[in-house]
Amino acid sequence: MVHHIPRPLRFIAVGCAAAAVHWLVVVALVEHAGLPPLAANVLGWLVAFTVSFAGHHHLTFRGHGVPVHDSARRFFLLSAFGFALNEATYALALHLSRIGYQLLLGAVLVFVAGITWILSRLWVFRDSPAQP
Repeated sequence: MVHHIPRPLRFIAVGCAAAAVHWLVVVALVEHAGLPPLAANVLGWLVAFTVSFAGHHHLTFRGHGVPVHDSARRFFLLSAFGFALNEATYALALHLSRIGYQLLLGAVLVFVAGITWILSRLWVFRDSPAQP
């Protein structure tokens, strides 16, 4: 059934789920545990990574044919790169803007998602001719 949904929509759905988890973890840690936003962001990324990889491996790029250990390694490298970009952009935005940390984080997550889509398709989960 999932293979009938276009891959970009699957990517968006998985990405939204992972971004929601990331955002919720950050907000919970800032509001309830008193962590600073940048520190909470690290923990949010780690939790969201598992949601993101599982979703992309099993749904978005289903049938990719790349062994799980290879795709997990590649995805972790891509995710770590994306997180470094996320953290740097987030730190800069927090420093330069008066907008709330929650909204800034949402904008940064959307920005990094676009880069993740491109690199996931081209490298992490290489397309095979049989993929939908």
